[in-house]
Amino acid sequence: MADLLQEGVALHAVEETSLSRKLTVDGMTRAYPVYKIKLDHLYYNDQNDRIATWISQYRTQHDGRAPDLEDRDAYNQVIEQFIVESNPDALRKTRTNIKLVGQREPGVVLNDGRIIDGNRRFTCLRQLAGEDPRSGWFEAVILDRSMEHSAKQIKLLELSIQHGEESKVDYDPIDRLVGVYNDIVKTGLLSPEEYALSTNEMVNEVKKRMELAGLMVEFLEFINAPGQFHVARDLQVYYPLEELQKLLRKCRTEDEKEDLKNSVFVNILVQTTGDMTRFVRKFKSIMGSDQQEVFLKEQREIAAQVLDILPPPQEMSTQAIRDRVRAREDLGDALERSMDKFETRTKKTETRNRPIQLAEKATSFLEGIDMNILRKLGDSEVTRLRRQLDLLEEVLEEVRKNLS
Repeated sequence: MADLLQEGVALHAVEETSLSRKLTVDGMTRAYPVYKIKLDHLYYNDQNDRIATWISQYRTQHDGRAPDLEDRDAYNQVIEQFIVESNPDALRKTRTNIKLVGQREPGVVLNDGRIIDGNRRFTCLRQLAGEDPRSGWFEAVILDRSMEHSAKQIKLLELSIQHGEESKVDYDPIDRLVGVYNDIVKTGLLSPEEYALSTNEMVNEVKKRMELAGLMVEFLEFINAPGQFHVARDLQVYYPLEELQKLLRKCRTEDEKEDLKNSVFVNILVQTTGDMTRFVRKFKSIMGSDQQEVFLKEQREIAAQVLDILPPPQEMSTQAIRDRVRAREDLGDALERSMDKFETRTKKTETRNRPIQLAEKATSFLEGIDMNILRKLGDSEVTRLRRQLDLLEEVLEEVRKNLS
C-alpha cells in the first residue's frame, strides 16, 4: 500500500490545505491538518461495520471469497456499488450538495489510504470525478498509522467518529450489531467498556446489544444462513429480535427459552404479518399462561414444516427465502391462526380468572391491616371504617348470590 505522507506528497497525489479537523486519538484531542488526496490513492475500509455486512453478502455470492484488496480499483468498485444500493436517496442528496458547494466536511484516512470516515463523500466524489476533474480529490485528515499495527486504536477512533459524536450517521441497526459481534464477541478486539467509552454509551447498553447480536447470530444459524449478516439486514430483524430479548427474561427454564426463540425465529422467517415487531409482542400474553405449553408445541409442529423447505446454506439468500419460504402463504396463515387462537384462549382465561384475582387482592389488603392501629382510631375514623366494612359485606353477599 502507498505511503500518503511521503510517497503521495512526492508524487503530488497529496497536498496539504489550510483546513484542520479536531479528533480525539489515544485520549488526546487536537486539530489535525487536512490534506487533498487523489481518489485513486484511497480505498474503502473493509473493517467498517456497514461494509463488513455487505462483504458478507459478497462472500455468499462468490464461494466464500471477499473482494480482493490487492486489486484496489475492482475492490472499490464492488464496495461503491453496495453503498449506492444501500441508500440511493441519501447518496443523491450528498452528491448534489458536493457538486454545488464542494466537500465541506473532511474525512479521516490512514496513511495507506484506508478510509476511516467519509465513505459516502468518497463515493460521491468518485461519481462526480467522471463529470468534473476538480472532484477527483478527497479532503481528509491523514493518520500516520496502519491497520495491521493499530487495529484496536483505529477501531476505537472509527467508533468515536461514527457513533460517539453528536451528529451520528444513519447506520442500519443490524450493521451496528455486526460491529458489536465482530469487535467484542468474535475477535475480542475491544472490551464492552472500551466500546462504550468510544460510542458515548453506558456499558449495560453495550452488553444488551451484545446479547442482541447473539440472537441475530442464532437466528441466522436457525435459517441455514450462518454469517450472512446481510440477510438479517434485508429481513429487518432488529426490532422483532429486540422484542424477543425482552420476552426471554420472563422464561423460567432454558427449554422454555429455546422453544420461544425457535417460535419467534420461524415467524420472522415466514413473515407472518407485515409488522413483525407488533406480532412478536403478542407472545407476551401467552408466555407464562396456562396456554403456553400447548401453544409452543403447535408452533414447533408448524416450524418443522418450514425448516423442511429451507434451502441448504450454500443456496440460502434473501431471494431464496422470498421464493421458497415466504411464497408459502399456507405456512404463514397457519402460524397466524395459531397465534390468534391461543391469544383468544388466553384472554378468555384471564377474564374468567379476573374475579378470583380481585378477591385474592382484596383479601391480601385486608390481611395487611395492622390490628394494633384499630385501637388508636378516633370516633370519626371508626365510623368511616365501619361504613366501609358494611359496604364490603354487601358486596360479598352479592358475589355469593351470583355464585349459586
